[in-house]
Amino acid sequence: MEDSKPFNPGPFESSFRIEVGTLDLGGNERKYVNQALDNNRLSYGPFSQGFERGLAGAHGCKYGVLVNSGTSALRIAVAALREACGWKDGDEVLVPSLTFVASANVIIQNNLKPVFVDVDPLTYNIDPSKIGEKITSRTRGIMPVHLFGLPCDMDPIMKLKQEHGLSMIEDSCETMFARYKGRPVGSFGEIGCFSSYIAHLIVTGVGGMAITDDEKLAVMLRSLANHGRDSIYLSIDDSKRQSSDERRMVMERRFRFERLGYSFRVTELEAAIGCGQLERKEEIISARRANGAFLNEHLSRHSRFLQLPSIPEGREHSFMLYPIVVRKGAGFSREELTHFLEENGIETRHMVPLLNQPVYRKLFGQDIEENYPVAKWVNSHGFYIGCHQKLAEGDLQYAVSKFGEFFEKK
Repeated sequence: MEDSKPFNPGPFESSFRIEVGTLDLGGNERKYVNQALDNNRLSYGPFSQGFERGLAGAHGCKYGVLVNSGTSALRIAVAALREACGWKDGDEVLVPSLTFVASANVIIQNNLKPVFVDVDPLTYNIDPSKIGEKITSRTRGIMPVHLFGLPCDMDPIMKLKQEHGLSMIEDSCETMFARYKGRPVGSFGEIGCFSSYIAHLIVTGVGGMAITDDEKLAVMLRSLANHGRDSIYLSIDDSKRQSSDERRMVMERRFRFERLGYSFRVTELEAAIGCGQLERKEEIISARRANGAFLNEHLSRHSRFLQLPSIPEGREHSFMLYPIVVRKGAGFSREELTHFLEENGIETRHMVPLLNQPVYRKLFGQDIEENYPVAKWVNSHGFYIGCHQKLAEGDLQYAVSKFGEFFEKK
């Protein structure tokens, strides 16, 4: 038998100078991970609980339920409201026509019907003026998605929610620590959902969280993330009861399952990273906002070609990403520009296309996109670049210079 050798993958080297996301462990993240290892505790424990309290509290809610992804948070949010509100198979949930596929996927996976609503041409979030026409007798919920770091226009959405008795899940996977008229995202609906995956605002590697002010929903969410287990035993700490009667009750019920659930748990290691990241949230968000302002200022000279991010009055932008749309009649295609940028070390991504995806065309018809002209325009012309906190001013100046170099040739 050959001697085993330590695995050494070597440092990661990107081919891009400017990536769409970053891993920035500049505080206590490593210290807390080592503490979790020293505690000999990888299952749900004090770091998980601290991260839940911190992220939920920062968004104005009492309860947080940590899971293994933002998608998982959305899936148990839909399942919890379906159970709590008595939704039936085929009931409808409104969702924007421009979003990451997970937003609509979780509705379908809960045997409900996503009903798509076109988006605002300036913010790319759900267009409140288009919501009313989509509400039917089967509409039960609405899922506004706060894209790229910018909150949706929540006042008219909340008015429609109340008028029609709808439940709300906020998909805030791309937006943290941003306020709409002084109120934090994630606190408007019954449940708000976040992601801490790589390239997001607070990074844990993998991870997500559902937050709520409703204690019953919080218990249900935690149960759903733990196979649907009886809420008397959702952590190994639940065995540590003071009286013999309490211990006996736990022993009798800890392998009882009340609903069909999932295994969406996450380890203390991710939560430890999250706790360290939360301590730096002001630093992270202020740097991203400064980078967004820099790009807006210096790319504005190309505004006849490009539509840059806008921040409507009363809203904050966390700039998880920097979205750009090539204007109609610009004289060049999105692909010409993005290929040039990538050849020059600036990573790009298409702007979360949904309805032109093969699976959605198969499910909803080959021409589904034609019914949503704004989403179709963004799908054909939109992309984003990085705006993260590790970009130095020299990186931003380089990006601006490359845009200028491209337009000099036009």
